[in-house]
Amino acid sequence: MAQATFRIWRGQHGEGDFVDYTIDIDDGMVVLDAVHAIQAAHAQDLAVRWNCKAGKCGSCSAEINGMPKLMCMTRLGDLDLNKPVTIEPMQAFPNTKDLVSDVSWNYEVKRKIKPFKPREPDHADGTWRMDQEDVERPQEFRKCIECFLCQDVCHVLRDHHKHDEFIGPRFMVHTAALDMHPLDTESRLDDLKHRDGIGYCNITKCCTKVCPEHITITDNAIIPLKERVVDEFYDPLTKLLRIFRPKKP
Repeated sequence: MAQATFRIWRGQHGEGDFVDYTIDIDDGMVVLDAVHAIQAAHAQDLAVRWNCKAGKCGSCSAEINGMPKLMCMTRLGDLDLNKPVTIEPMQAFPNTKDLVSDVSWNYEVKRKIKPFKPREPDHADGTWRMDQEDVERPQEFRKCIECFLCQDVCHVLRDHHKHDEFIGPRFMVHTAALDMHPLDTESRLDDLKHRDGIGYCNITKCCTKVCPEHITITDNAIIPLKERVVDEFYDPLTKLLRIFRPKKP
């Protein structure tokens, strides 16, 4: 039976250090299996968040060899086991204990985004009619499992700590899902420009790279939102139309 060493960050509230654990491993194991084996044999008090172990709950987010990943979807066979595998908590959020990060800031951000506001029904029976292509466009964004790996890899949050000025790629996706819905009538462009910090994103596509649901975050969500903000606030023709557009009573 083969063995592998795992270098796991241990500590609370950002204070701590890495500890090495060597365990037996089997074919087909994922990183979360290894963490559970370490808990059972060496560190019963090791804190780790997980739930479904199927890549759908988003709970077991961590950084594996410096890359934000889901532990349950990262196979040991895809890693170089000739050297210790480093596992640490997400760096863009406060550390609670060991591999657990406090992601509550994300839920506070979500509450600030204007909710879905549908237009009046098209028919007397209270139903709407939509083109299928209009429905499919925001459908991709509904796959998000809120693992917050895209938030963790985003340099605006991770390196520059602009949490008070930037909502991050996950909530650009959430905003896009609302804004591109064919029935939605709410405008979120002013918030995107002045409160949510869309201008901070320089479209490096690192968020798209780490998404376990393969959502095309940058190209399909953030860039279209940037274009809408530019059209609304910087397009000269739009400015002229705003000047001469009759004001609503």
